[in-house]
Amino acid sequence: MKPAEAGLVRSAVSYQHPDVETLEREAIVALQSRKLVALGERLAANADWVEHFKRVGMHPRDLGDPSAFASIPTLEKRDLRERYPFPFLTAPMEQVARFVATSGTTGLPVLFGFTHRDVRELMAAQMSRVLRCAGVRPGDRVYQGYGYGLWIGGVAMDWGLAAFGATNFGIGPGRSELVVEWLRDHAYTACTLSPLWLMTLVSAAKAKGIDPKRDWKLRVGLLGGQSVSAAFRSELEAEMPDGFVAHNIYGATESGGPNMGISCQYSHDPDEMHLINDDSILSEILDSQTLQPVKPGEVGEIVITTLDKEASPVVRWRTRDLVRLADDPYGCPCGRRGLPLIGRIIGRSDDMLKVRGVLVFPSQIEDVIAAHPHTVREAWQVYIDRGDRVLDRATVAVERRAGAGVSNDELERELSAQMHARLGIALDVQVNDEGTLPRYEAKAVRVIIRE
Repeated sequence: MKPAEAGLVRSAVSYQHPDVETLEREAIVALQSRKLVALGERLAANADWVEHFKRVGMHPRDLGDPSAFASIPTLEKRDLRERYPFPFLTAPMEQVARFVATSGTTGLPVLFGFTHRDVRELMAAQMSRVLRCAGVRPGDRVYQGYGYGLWIGGVAMDWGLAAFGATNFGIGPGRSELVVEWLRDHAYTACTLSPLWLMTLVSAAKAKGIDPKRDWKLRVGLLGGQSVSAAFRSELEAEMPDGFVAHNIYGATESGGPNMGISCQYSHDPDEMHLINDDSILSEILDSQTLQPVKPGEVGEIVITTLDKEASPVVRWRTRDLVRLADDPYGCPCGRRGLPLIGRIIGRSDDMLKVRGVLVFPSQIEDVIAAHPHTVREAWQVYIDRGDRVLDRATVAVERRAGAGVSNDELERELSAQMHARLGIALDVQVNDEGTLPRYEAKAVRVIIRE
């Protein structure tokens, strides 16, 4: 792109922090390097962090040495659980304003703290940048549908929406019969929720005689909690008022919330997201086996280091989330050339199945289901019978849309053939009537291990 053309694009894009978002990659890396030095000094004052680095003969101050960064030990759940209940807490308890926790679906939940500065300055800035990039505007009426309690999703959105100047209706998930009316009567213009919950709301609205396309005023959605295919997002957008855009959003409890990835007006259609806060959440995309950086176009695991977080920072935290680094990570027409582009989350390294020697990700199965006109997109599961995830067979359970012009047996045959073509192996398919399988308001549980 010529400099004059780049200037025209940038003038048409709304940036929250133009002094950072328009930097070239080299400038972002230089900013990260300065922050790593400061982070090393902070961690050097914490005995737990010193002990963690000492395991491999290093010291937190080694964070300031660019040549040593790749040798710094990664951080995993076992490291946190060994230091229960407040692992690697780097601020005095009286300075901690809020705790959140991981879901604890595979063990004891882990608590992460936020200081007052983390909440009022860091999270406010990070989430405001996310909102601006997605096209939310100050003054928008926002249905906030992520969960509350100790889960980070809802409270992080609350912090961001307050700082950004949007009007927040912090309802959370659930109460669908009321929410579908409020979406009409309150005239919400933006929403933040899981894509599965939004699809459930669409169905609930139609059951009450409410037409989302005609009766709702939604313009933009920030959809997270689980990754869904571009086909699923397109179907959601088709149900909404004309012009509605469903943006993928990505984050983690360990990063501080849904503050890492968001699509912009240019990366939405290619199904990619910017690592929008890479200046404060350093993200590596590494081969999950070798922990070496992947090349553009390759799949790797996201490993993060929180550079500015005062309480409960993480250094080289293995998220286990797998993504494809974009073919041109630093070439987005929006001008955010220093903030890399990644694809949607395609699975987790610990969700990966090996069926008769072939690696299978749940996202690949979801792609097939979402592309079929007679399936219920938000309702499917994979049943396996062994815990080591190296399998002889697996069963995919789906629902047939009510009123579909095919029988359960016909749909089973069609999906079996399409999955074989997509994956290269045969999977058992179990077709159920609509309404049989569980619905999820937040993160969906897709892989079920049966006794």
